[in-house]
Formats: sequence, C-alpha cells, structure tokens
Amino acid sequence: MSSKPTLTASVIGSGPNGLSAAIVLTAAGLATTVFERNAQIGGACSTAEITLPDFSHDLGSSVYPMGVASPFFRSLPVNIPWIEPTAPCAHPLDDGTAVMLEHSIEATVATLDACDASRYRSLIAPVTSKFAELSEDILGPIQHVPRHPFVLARFASSALQSAASLARSHFTGKRAQAFFAGMATHSVLSLEAPASAAVALTLMAAGHANGWPILRGGAQALPDALAQHLEGLGGRIEINHEITQLPEADLILADITPRQLLRIAGYQLPSRYCRRQELVVDQGLQPVTERVLGVNRPCEPSLTQLDRAHEGSRSCRSAIGEREVRVLVPVANQLS
Repeated sequence: MSSKPTLTASVIGSGPNGLSAAIVLTAAGLATTVFERNAQIGGACSTAEITLPDFSHDLGSSVYPMGVASPFFRSLPVNIPWIEPTAPCAHPLDDGTAVMLEHSIEATVATLDACDASRYRSLIAPVTSKFAELSEDILGPIQHVPRHPFVLARFASSALQSAASLARSHFTGKRAQAFFAGMATHSVLSLEAPASAAVALTLMAAGHANGWPILRGGAQALPDALAQHLEGLGGRIEINHEITQLPEADLILADITPRQLLRIAGYQLPSRYCRRQELVVDQGLQPVTERVLGVNRPCEPSLTQLDRAHEGSRSCRSAIGEREVRVLVPVANQLS
C-alpha cells in the first residue's frame, strides 16, 4: 500500500510573518520552502551595517509592541532576545515637552493635561487589565469564534470608532488628543476611518501591559531566531531567489506587499482586488535621531532615553487635507 505524497508549501518572503507561517506548515508535515530574493532574510525586519563598520542599523521596523504579547512567539521553544527600554514611547509637542507612554498608567497620566487624567484611566485601564486575553483574539485569524467574547466586545465599543471621533469626544486637552492621534497613525488609515482607534488603544495598552521591546543586536535577531527553529524542523530557506511567477506547490503564502504580489501573480488575481491596491506610506513613526531630537526642536532630556518617538504634535489641524491626498500625513497635520 503506497503512502500519500507529502504536500508542499511555498512561502514568498522571509519576514517574521512568512517565517512564522513556514514554521506552522513544517510542523504540520508539509515540505515547506521559504523564498527570499535578498541575500539576507528578514525583509523589513532586518539589520545591516550601512554607514560605518560595526554600526548596525535596522532597515525597517525596530520596535515590536505586540512582540512579547504574541501567543505564537510565546509558544515557540525559541529565545528571542527582547530588550525593554525605560519608557515605551514619547510624543513630542511644540512647546518642547512630551507626552510619555510609560509602563505605569499613572506615570503616563502625569504627562497629560489634568482634565484628562480620569478619562485616560477609564479608557485604557480596562484594556490593559485584560490585554493577555484580548491579544489572543486580535492576533488570531480575522474570522474566528472569539475566545474571550466579553473582553472583545468591551474593547470594540471604543475600538470601532474612528480615531478622530474618539480623540475629540473622550479627551478635552490637547496633549491627550495629540498623543492618541500619534498612536492612531500606526494604523496606516485615515484618522477618520472606522476602527482606526483600535490600533491606538492596542498600542497604548501594550505599552502598559508588556512594553514596546526592541531586539538585542537589532531587528535581525528575530528572523534569525525564527529561521533557526524552522530549519531545525526540516524547513528550507532559499536566499537570492526572486520569485517572478507563482511556484508549483500545493499551498502558496505570500509575505510580501500587495504591489509585489500584483507583479508576480496579477493575471491570476481578481480584477477588483488589483484595482483597489494603493500605496500608503506610514509617516507616523520615525527613529529617534537628530531629525526629531536635534537643534531644530527643543525636547525634554528624558526623550534621549527612548528608542522611539513620534514626530508631530497637534491633533487638530487638517483632516480635510488628509481626505484630499488620501495618504497619511504627519500627526501635526491630523485631526481638526
């Protein structure tokens, strides 16, 4: 009696999502190969010496608010070298001060206008206290039966609002409004889009519950750890292998941008999907460099202790302009 042939899987792209998917597929018994067009794995989660010898720079992402919270990462027998900074994030303001996302809710409240102290607590404390349960649902498949329906429902009552609406209705002080808007820009959505508040709430609660860790040695440490585990399970990674057409496999997963997918397989995708793809640039985050902290902007000394800060300050200027250009603009030009 012949055995059933082994199913095959191809993963295009070696970012953390692609490598994580490959780990799951390999563990399930599929012969899995990850294809990476570059000489180095990691995609936007990679590190290289691009200026001077022995000076490593993250080439894309640097901070991972949901990294420690990830149920999948926690399930792996892998040592991910997380480092937790003194404070997760700061939002510099025009007056040279900053709103600080601290590990403590009370320490964060101390950097807001007094009028918003109780409002911030009432909004964030319930999400933070149930963040472990909430993470299981919001990091799971989009279509699934919630494991914690009441926790998710309470979160949704605020999260489904637009960031602009929630910032205006819940906070009265400019500091909290600007802070919330800065967090919401990570959604890569218009601040007036439904559910754009969800990302702000999640990131703020993550900062209080687990922090926003970085990786010892740079972002490259994460894909390297995942790749080592994948290869230990029997999975394969092919670097310097650019995919120009869909590979022959029983299952294909693409850990690439929609635009890249269109170039590879546009003729095989629904025309409606192809038409809707647009490039959206996230300008809400920038590494803490002289661009933010230099001579052109006076800032609190505490900002130099951070790995991440927002650029932009006011939450109330031009949602109209945002609608016109249909891309994210710095927080200084958001929410009017």
